[in-house]
Amino acid sequence: MTEGAGLTARSSLKEAIPIFQAYMRARDFSPHTLRSFTSDLRILGEYLGMDRAVGDIGTGDLNRFVRWLTAERGVPCTPKSLSRRITTLKVFFGWLAETGVIPEDPAAPVIHRPVLTGPPRVLTDEEVERVLRVTEALRRGDPPDARPHLLVTLLLATGIKKGECVNIALDHIDLSDPAQPVLWIRYASPRRKHKERRIPLPPDWPAVLAEYRAQYRPTDRLFPWTERNLEYILDEVAQRAGIPDGLSFETLRWTCAVRDYRAGMPEEQLRQKLGLTRISWREVGPKIAQLAK
Repeated sequence: MTEGAGLTARSSLKEAIPIFQAYMRARDFSPHTLRSFTSDLRILGEYLGMDRAVGDIGTGDLNRFVRWLTAERGVPCTPKSLSRRITTLKVFFGWLAETGVIPEDPAAPVIHRPVLTGPPRVLTDEEVERVLRVTEALRRGDPPDARPHLLVTLLLATGIKKGECVNIALDHIDLSDPAQPVLWIRYASPRRKHKERRIPLPPDWPAVLAEYRAQYRPTDRLFPWTERNLEYILDEVAQRAGIPDGLSFETLRWTCAVRDYRAGMPEEQLRQKLGLTRISWREVGPKIAQLAK
């Protein structure tokens, strides 16, 4: 965890916020999250005073702040905004506690109010079988096309994101041990190095890869097309397989996660496989567990 860069319990909110921003940048928080968390902390400073020492802020202060947001501030606070602002408190004060700036995390007891949204789409086992029958038929067709099967089986096995998929270079695939092929997820930016990881591939995947390479002859990237082009491939597979909600990178990522969870993969191993921070896992982990039921 990033150090508190000279902060102490007597440091003010005004002093702590810029250092927390630097921490978020170093941990590759999205620009949207960085802006939102910063705005939320400034609202906290509006309520408590920007000169308030971080070590003087207790759980009671934060619970009163939440009540102020919902009933007294005079500015509508949607359930989604409230949920995010409580998340901001937990991330910010959790960071202060973990870096030793304050002895205890006052936000830990604050009751989180998650927004009730529809669950992510996860393919049933029967739907997965239908999808794979379609991609296998295309692979064996006339002319044969191994690309849909290569793409779908890759996503089902690894759960990688769309951006990670289109950036796979051929030398990111390690076939040195034919029985245990491996995909390396790499990032060019040093700020994203913590997202790099090693993901095992199915033993039969290299054979599909060989067919695909003979058909398409990629020279650098595994899939030398845009994200939208790959989405078109998934759309066509979904239509042929009769998947009414369609087939997306996100659906296949959630399906991979749920299948791994049901198969008994330890949560920490699953978190690392998906490339999630521990902060993100606080929200995603329980969702996966619920979907797996």
